[in-house]
Amino acid sequence: MYRILKKIAATGLLTEPPPEPDERLWLARQALSEAAWEVVGRSLAIRHVDAGSCNGCELEIHALNSPYYLLEGLGIRFVASPRHADLLLVTGPVSKHMEQALQRTYEAMSEPKRVVAVGDCGCTGGLFGESYASCGRVANVIPVDVAVPGCPPTPVALLQGLVTALGRPMPQGAFQARREEQT
Repeated sequence: MYRILKKIAATGLLTEPPPEPDERLWLARQALSEAAWEVVGRSLAIRHVDAGSCNGCELEIHALNSPYYLLEGLGIRFVASPRHADLLLVTGPVSKHMEQALQRTYEAMSEPKRVVAVGDCGCTGGLFGESYASCGRVANVIPVDVAVPGCPPTPVALLQGLVTALGRPMPQGAFQARREEQT
């Protein structure tokens, strides 16, 4: 035990510095908040369904609730019932066992229904594709309004997908600089 404590004391803290404020993230958050109030007339309620994913996309969705992205601060929340939801967020390829549950969830939502397919698996079926155990992409089971590709997509890409699902264009500088950095 003494050896472990000595190693801890010698190593010190190994944490990352906090991220710097990002103007693009602020623009995306502002666009999402404004779009939610204009389209829905109140805070946006999201129902998330895991249709058979590996949980990589879920980790990024959970990051949206972190203090850095702070969806709750915008009035956007995840709800347990599709009857309370304005938007359906679906991750993973739809397994045969989840096909009926996903259809029922979609049918239980009130109009207008907005569906966002998240991740490569939700958009195209990913590695799993269509097989005896998988229906493939979400669009094979229910209508999809917006697809957010990536394995897994970043939280910022998820924010962009939510804004697009609400039928609002992104502000000019929100993601343009980010795309230039990646090329």
